[in-house]
Amino acid sequence: MKVLLIEDHQPTALAIRDLLESNTAGSAMHCDICDGGESALQTSQFCRYDLVIIDLMLPDMNGFEVLTKIRSFSNAPILILSAQKEVSDKVKTLGFGADDYMTKPFSGEELVARIKALVRRSEGNACSIIKVGDLTLNLDRGTLEAGGVPVQLTSKEYKIIELLMQRKGVIVTKTAFLDKLYSGIDEPEEKIIDVFVCKIRRKLDEFVAGGRHYIETIWGRGYILQEPPANLKEKGFEPQPVAPAL
Repeated sequence: MKVLLIEDHQPTALAIRDLLESNTAGSAMHCDICDGGESALQTSQFCRYDLVIIDLMLPDMNGFEVLTKIRSFSNAPILILSAQKEVSDKVKTLGFGADDYMTKPFSGEELVARIKALVRRSEGNACSIIKVGDLTLNLDRGTLEAGGVPVQLTSKEYKIIELLMQRKGVIVTKTAFLDKLYSGIDEPEEKIIDVFVCKIRRKLDEFVAGGRHYIETIWGRGYILQEPPANLKEKGFEPQPVAPAL
C-alpha cells in the first residue's frame, strides 16, 4: 500500500512514516513525504497512491487548495490531519472531497485503523472479514485461515490471495497482480505470478479438501477465485508439500 503524506513538520512526518511502515498487520505500507503543496501536487500526478494524508497548515499553499486539486485527478481516499477542531473546518474539507478528518494530537493506533478502513471502502470492502467457502481473510490482521486453521503466507502470497478474495468471481489479470505486488517498480516477468499461485494452491491443499481448486486458471487472461463445486472437494486427499518461499 502506497501512502502520500503531505506534512511540513518534519518530526511529525517522520513519526507518522515510521508508524505506518512498521505496521506488520495486513499489506505492508510505503509512505512518501512531501513538505509542501507544490511538491505534493507534482508527486501525486506522477505516482499512483492508495491513500493521501494532508495537513491543512502548509507553508506554500492552502491545504484546502491542495485537497481540491488532488481530488480533481485522483480517486484515492484522502485523510485530513489538522489541529483545527472546529466543526466548520471538518464540514468544509469533507465537502471539498476529503474522506475523513482527524484532529491533532491523535492516537497512532487510531490513525492506522482509519487508514485501513478508508482503503477497504475504496476497494469495495466495507467489512474487514472476507469469507469464500472454507477460506477466511482478515484484512485488518493480514491473515488467512483455511478450514479454521491459519495459513502461513509470505507477504507477496498474501497480497495475491487478498486481491483474489476481494474480487471473488472476477478474473484478475497478471498485470493487476504485478501492479499490486510491485507498484510498477522493477517488475519481474508475468510468470512469477504462476509460481506464487502454485505455492498458494499447495498451502490451501494442506488444510481443506480441494483447496487447490479455489484458484482457477483462465488461460491467457489470469486467475479467478471462487468456491469450488462439491465434486472437486476431494475426499481423503493427501497433503501437498509446500515449496520454499521466495
